[in-house]
Amino acid sequence: GIEKKIFSLTMDNAAYNDVLVNVLKRHLKIAGPLVCDGEFFHVRCGAHILNLIVKAGLEIVEQPLSKIRESVKYVRSSEARKVKFAECIARVSINCKKKVRQDISIRWNSTYLMCESALEHRGTFQELQLVDPNYKWFPTDEEWKKVHRISLFLKPFYDITTLFSGSHYPTANLYFHGVWKIQQLICEEMHSQDDDFVQMAMKMHDKFNKYWECYSFVLSFAVILDPRFKLQWVEFCLTKIYPRTFSTRVREIREKLHLMFDDYMQLYPSIMADSQVAYSSERVSSNLTDEIDEFTMYEK
Repeated sequence: GIEKKIFSLTMDNAAYNDVLVNVLKRHLKIAGPLVCDGEFFHVRCGAHILNLIVKAGLEIVEQPLSKIRESVKYVRSSEARKVKFAECIARVSINCKKKVRQDISIRWNSTYLMCESALEHRGTFQELQLVDPNYKWFPTDEEWKKVHRISLFLKPFYDITTLFSGSHYPTANLYFHGVWKIQQLICEEMHSQDDDFVQMAMKMHDKFNKYWECYSFVLSFAVILDPRFKLQWVEFCLTKIYPRTFSTRVREIREKLHLMFDDYMQLYPSIMADSQVAYSSERVSSNLTDEIDEFTMYEK
């Protein structure tokens, strides 16, 4: 009976998945009505979209990353080189238990982990350059600085991806905070003094707008229903990013929330009555409007 209990489906952002969702929705509607006629049925995977955004930005700073990648690949390519690298670690007396890590082209977070481990072993790679004439990919001081900055920039993205990918706790309520923070980080980097990072941020910003320019409505509801944040938090976040259009965006989110509430009232009237939910859609609208007015006065 699961076909009568499905609310939404989360999938990677691929064209063939869009086709699958449309076909599945038609079949599920035969079994019974979907909430809001399936308007909130398809939820795009936040971690996958984040992967697309960051990978687009990393294309701009590929040169220093490629030297780190080749350095790690060289060290890990044979047992003899691993032994030589271990000897270099002993000579430079680096107190680091992390091993150098190879990244995977389809997962940007592995690139972050590669940079993080390589930075810890900068002295080791320098020693390797002196004792091994076949090692020719040691980055310049400027490139090391850029890799360090890339690592610092990617750290919040890595943390948010880890949060989104959790399987032992709810994640829907983490979405809005995560996306908002990502948007802020990208906007800040667009005003950097480094041209490469400005270009990187602009490319990431274009990808962000393609997939997340409109925050997912159904995942925005999770933070609204959290009593610690409510609708005021959504408005506060949107005022920081969209100072001119935030009111329109907040109104649209509120209207979609009312749409879902009204739909549940129609689909499950007996349950709503048993729960003594007596508020009409107009009353809910009035309460939410009062909350916004209170927040606006507080901000003033």
